[in-house]
Amino acid sequence: MMDWDRVRIFHAVAGAGSFTRAADRLGLSQSAISRQIGALEATIGTPLFHRHARGLILTEQGDVLLEAANEVAKRLAAVETTLGEVRDEAAGHLRVNTTVGLGTVWLTSHLFDFRELYPDITLSLVVTDSDVDLAMRQADVAIRLHRPTQPDLVQRRLMTVHTHIYGGHTYLERHGIPETVGDLDAHALIAYGDQWQPPVPSLNWILAAGRDEDEVHGRAPALTVNNVYGMLRACECGLGLASLPDYLGGTNARLRRILPTLEGPSFTAYFVYPEELRASKRVSVFRDFLLRKVAEQPVW
Repeated sequence: MMDWDRVRIFHAVAGAGSFTRAADRLGLSQSAISRQIGALEATIGTPLFHRHARGLILTEQGDVLLEAANEVAKRLAAVETTLGEVRDEAAGHLRVNTTVGLGTVWLTSHLFDFRELYPDITLSLVVTDSDVDLAMRQADVAIRLHRPTQPDLVQRRLMTVHTHIYGGHTYLERHGIPETVGDLDAHALIAYGDQWQPPVPSLNWILAAGRDEDEVHGRAPALTVNNVYGMLRACECGLGLASLPDYLGGTNARLRRILPTLEGPSFTAYFVYPEELRASKRVSVFRDFLLRKVAEQPVW
């Protein structure tokens, strides 16, 4: 009999196209992923991937297993929804996925209110800057900073996020406040680390702000961090200036907006969940709660 955990890992590898990317998404080592796939192939007696230097391609048998895994995940989700809903009450467990910055600062600041309203719903918060697979129930719902491309997901626009440049008071007292975009050349800048994929491609716009499009090199950052919360904390501690979403910087008393008329690229956040959870009461009350909290704040 096939082990469901191994099938879940297989599904993640198939979606990622490589052991390395799947390991990042699942929080496992590449060797552990490889062992689990090898054990699954040994169980069913056939290879599931063609392995080559540029990545992995599903074999014919792999395609069959992937289709079956998708169907099983959908059926399990439907059963879990049925079992988890007691009459028409909002109850049960809800696994929520979003990015590190949005999850650790904005979302957690509102979860006390949600628990006060719905004490029979327990929560797991999964924060990662790479998408988890909702079809395989790595989470029930997600807040994505891009329009989802995964099929069979219900999506609801939450808000449009704006970005500006922020600096900590201690840094600005020591180094002065930039008055023009060209002044950024003389300042220490904090950026999202370039060997990691940022949650939105335009996050590092501060490095090229005011530069001509034909200029090959942007500004060099003084510090790179591999998540937005780390960038926020570095900015608070006076390590430099950073381009941050307004939901992080605009409500922070330790930061000041720099060059306020200079705005970076905006992006839209979506609340998404699998089609089979459309009738879930706990999902609908959480969605409506988020929409109310968004409407209450002037930073969007």
